[in-house]
Amino acid sequence: MALCLAVMALAVFVNVVLRYGFGSGVAASEELSRLLFVWMVFIGATAAYPLGEHMAFTSLLLPLRRRRTLILVIAKLIRLAVVAAAGMVAWGAWQQVVVGLDSRSVVLGYSNALLPLPALISCVLIAVMALWQLVRGKPLNLDHELEVE
Repeated sequence: MALCLAVMALAVFVNVVLRYGFGSGVAASEELSRLLFVWMVFIGATAAYPLGEHMAFTSLLLPLRRRRTLILVIAKLIRLAVVAAAGMVAWGAWQQVVVGLDSRSVVLGYSNALLPLPALISCVLIAVMALWQLVRGKPLNLDHELEVE
């Protein structure tokens, strides 16, 4: 993620300096920045999932905290929903990868399959992690309300 951000920031900075300082820019900067941004977002989403860093509505579950069996059932339902949602996004991303195999980006010439590919990889990994948590019966982390400022 840091490498994507560094290259993206450098490309945009150089492009801005060239465009406003010298009247010309680097056309590849925009394509490169877009590609790196997409990869950075999905790498971050994948890394955040096992840490429980995605947005959670724990306030809806806090009143049920003392009812352990109910919380475990809800955790299973949530994980099943995550697997289903990740599976649907992965399926759509796979279809876009297949479509993108036949076309190239305008300036850099990379395969357009590289844009939806991180969504496919990320959703497959998130679905696998959610399934693993489901099989292990891992309880939900309801301690997020302590982090609210």
